[in-house]
Amino acid sequence: MKPAPVWRTTFRATLFEEIPCGVAVIDRNLVIVDHNRAFADVFGEGRGKPCWQATRGRTAPCADCLAQETFADGQRRSREVVGVDPRGQSVYHLVQITPVRDESGKIPFVAALITDLSATKRLQREYQTLFEKVPCYVTVVNREFRVVKANGMFRRVFGEPTGEHCFELFKHRRERCADCPAEQTFLDGSSHTSSHIGVTREGEAAHYVVSTAPLVQTDGETTHVIEMALDVTRLHHLEAELLRANALREALVEHSPYAILILDHRRRVVLANRAAEKLWDRDRHTLVGRQLPRRALGCRLEEALQAGSESSPHLDTTIVTAKGEEIPVRVSGFPLPTADAEPSAALILQDLREIRTLEREKLDAERLAAVGQTVAGLAHGIKNILTGLEGGMYVTSGGLARGDEARVKQGWAMLERNIGRVSALVKNLLAFSRGDTPQPRLIRPATVVTEVAALFRELAEQHNIALTTEIEDVAPASMDPEGLHTCLANLISNALDACLVSHKPVSAVHVKLREEDGDIVLEVSDNGCGMDYEVKQKAFTSFFTTKGSGGTGLGLLLTRKIVQQHGGTVTFESSSEVGTTFRLRFPRRRLPPPVESGPEVR
Repeated sequence: MKPAPVWRTTFRATLFEEIPCGVAVIDRNLVIVDHNRAFADVFGEGRGKPCWQATRGRTAPCADCLAQETFADGQRRSREVVGVDPRGQSVYHLVQITPVRDESGKIPFVAALITDLSATKRLQREYQTLFEKVPCYVTVVNREFRVVKANGMFRRVFGEPTGEHCFELFKHRRERCADCPAEQTFLDGSSHTSSHIGVTREGEAAHYVVSTAPLVQTDGETTHVIEMALDVTRLHHLEAELLRANALREALVEHSPYAILILDHRRRVVLANRAAEKLWDRDRHTLVGRQLPRRALGCRLEEALQAGSESSPHLDTTIVTAKGEEIPVRVSGFPLPTADAEPSAALILQDLREIRTLEREKLDAERLAAVGQTVAGLAHGIKNILTGLEGGMYVTSGGLARGDEARVKQGWAMLERNIGRVSALVKNLLAFSRGDTPQPRLIRPATVVTEVAALFRELAEQHNIALTTEIEDVAPASMDPEGLHTCLANLISNALDACLVSHKPVSAVHVKLREEDGDIVLEVSDNGCGMDYEVKQKAFTSFFTTKGSGGTGLGLLLTRKIVQQHGGTVTFESSSEVGTTFRLRFPRRRLPPPVESGPEVR
């Protein structure tokens, strides 16, 4: 046999080194006798090493050694195996074993052609991970519309595919869908998208948007289609809830008994409900687009809307209807959040015509009732006083006729006492009915309390009643000194009378002035007879008194009136045979401003 040309030997040597895959020559002892550069790049230097050690890091031959099988029968073999590189990393590769025969036909060597599959395997793993973990339903269907592969999310929701049709798994149908996107992709090889409603393995509706794409093409024909379905069930439910909520809000706005207007940033009406139509006596289409007059908003409401306050003050104003009628309304409003920076607002208007009518009727009824009650009370009080006067006149006349000086003095005392009652009744009645406004000025409340307590101290000592005070020097306040004097005098007088009626061995009245959380608090307590339930219910009733002929029944009414004129409140606690505490509370923030900057009371 002629020797091979030099070029052929050179070509083979060059090809052995430059071929882009690993090549190793292995003898019958499974020792690598030679390898190319590509082999060394993956497994390192392997010459003189057993193949199972150089490529797989083993300490003994492989049980399924392809080289030994090829040495035995001379057949070519290939297999995907996992080797180990010098760093201990796994190397996925395809091994193709080819016998190398000598001139006699024997096989002294085999050539192992090694193709690195690591990158391919990595891509396969990444694809499989993406296929399994992608947050949508992914299936692969063949031309018979049978599911040949499905990802984890699909299996969890619709079940494990075992050769069923896609319409069976997705929708529990027996025939193909009329608008099947997979069928359209099989026909034209293009992607298609459509919305569908499926049925889960639990029988619940599943809304999804499916997109299809040709997956495998052979000779220009699409053999498989991949379907990617995004579950929008939650979005569908939210959309349905939003529609229901919007319908509910529209119904509430439309059927509200109050007029509701939605305004844009220029205070133009963009929405009006049925009550607004009725209030203005206009069709809503004529209201929409009109600018609301600034007078209808008022400065305070406009400022609140401009500032973005969550709540705004109520404003009583008037609007003019299409017929020119002025209607009293109460307006409140609040800003509305918008996507852009332009502010808008909602206004709620309450028609006050019926309320004003009812208020007038109620006021008339109360006025008539008050007149009747006042007349009846006056008649009863005057009758009692007249009886006393007649008694005094009788005693005085009898004494004069008999020349009995003692009897004359007795009758005269009766006359003086009842004339005093007439004077007290008239003064209290005038003070209560006059409607005088307080004359507040900056005073020291402690000074007034000290003065009033001093006026009653001698009277208390005469009846063995301990009158004590606990007066805190609170800061000056804008109050009517005469009104405060009247209130405190009424309460101390009532407390002393309650102690006289109780006949307790030790009687006491305590007056206390303090400041508490920005409020001026004045308390008058006694351990007198106290009040039972019935008396407490009538304490602030006109002409009601527990003092018999000694009282007018107007003291507490006058006290409460003065306190309320100062923005304060009157409360009391009382128990029968235990005692009573009256408490006057004047919040500083509600005190009337001084009418003039007069001298401060010391």
